[in-house]
Amino acid sequence: MLDESFQWRKEFAVNDLNESSIPKKLLEIGVIYLHGYDKEGNKLFWIKVKYHVKDNKTAMDKKKLIAFWLERYAKRENGKPVTVMFDLSETGLNNIDMDFVRFIINCFKVYYPKYLSKLVIFDMPWIMNAAFKLVKTWLGPEAVSLLKFTSKNEVQDYVSVEYLPPHMGGTDPFKYSYPPLVDDDFQTPLCENGPITSEDETSSKEDIESDGKETLETISNEEQAVPVKKVNPAESCPKAEENEKVDSKTKAFKKPLSVFKGPLLHISPAEELYFGTAESGEKKSLIVLTNITKNTVAFKVRTTAPEKYRVKPSNSSCEPGASVDIVVSPHGGFTVSAQDRFLIMAAEMEQSSGTGPAELAQFWKEVPKNKVMEHRLRCHIIESCKPTTLTLKDGAFNMADKTTEDICLQLNRLLESNRKLQDQVQRCIWFQQLLLSLMMLSLAFVISFFYLLYS
Repeated sequence: MLDESFQWRKEFAVNDLNESSIPKKLLEIGVIYLHGYDKEGNKLFWIKVKYHVKDNKTAMDKKKLIAFWLERYAKRENGKPVTVMFDLSETGLNNIDMDFVRFIINCFKVYYPKYLSKLVIFDMPWIMNAAFKLVKTWLGPEAVSLLKFTSKNEVQDYVSVEYLPPHMGGTDPFKYSYPPLVDDDFQTPLCENGPITSEDETSSKEDIESDGKETLETISNEEQAVPVKKVNPAESCPKAEENEKVDSKTKAFKKPLSVFKGPLLHISPAEELYFGTAESGEKKSLIVLTNITKNTVAFKVRTTAPEKYRVKPSNSSCEPGASVDIVVSPHGGFTVSAQDRFLIMAAEMEQSSGTGPAELAQFWKEVPKNKVMEHRLRCHIIESCKPTTLTLKDGAFNMADKTTEDICLQLNRLLESNRKLQDQVQRCIWFQQLLLSLMMLSLAFVISFFYLLYS
């Protein structure tokens, strides 16, 4: 499998695949693309079969298109499974291409193993029953359980209506178009006064004026997100005092433990934002960015659910060696979902560049894509124990901060032990099946021996 995988990656030049490697016409049709999430938070890998017609001239280009999207996803999500949505509505005999289907299955069996969460087949015509019986033989007994044959009512068991198109009974208004590439649908999140492209200066001034009056409890009730103010040595004493007041607010938030070490920024947490439930009363989460370069780094935060969250600051800059705290909180009664994602984009600025809202807006228009660092975060909801990414009120627990951190570390160890235990159980099941097969062979051998002996 290793050899086959390396040979395939070399033949398809997978590591170098980009938009220019794929004929523009194929990208415009929208046969294959990534969009939305299933109920388990896995990305949806759409295959619109009605747009596919078997053609030997374009077969290799279509296979490269599959490889392009899978490699693009694998590099960004680092092992997170996908749910393949085979949309067979409005299809017929002209759309059947078993060689293409076999290639897709082989991708998940050999080239991207463990990336397939499930394969949802929607509205399969009766004429294709025979074809999919053959597909089951290619998948193997374990993978057959991943096949989910669905109609309009059943498909909603796996994907919520917000990510399903109308012909599947959903409400997703998304319509495929190219260019640009359909990415992860990240948009500008909410700040205090709705969607923004830069920090709200008025809101920042209000925060400073009310610093002496507000407590952490008031901040929690009003869901005020507080940015870290940068300090200039040349500033006056009153400005320094204001900065100290703002810093006292951010101390109320527990710092995340895990760190993603990127080329421009260290981002904490590394993979998941933890949110509490409504019962726990702690909904906010904290992202900490640390600039490890010698220049100012501009950053902005985007999300797949912009109507749900307030993020502050969502578009700002970080001085060399400095850190910025970004507060993320649900908005307007919305609940956090495992399907939601956050994208942090960062790019290094020239020393002469300004960092005001206008300068940042112009900077993002002009910066080349290959100079932009991107990192994605998933959302995770916890019921009881609160990891250190959550905001904690003073005196909320009758225990020291160190004890809280110990509990979270123990939780992480338990989760890791649970994963290892599941692997061991799986190996035991395979061993038992092998042992049973050997016993059956031995029994057959003994019976055959005595039969020949007494016949």
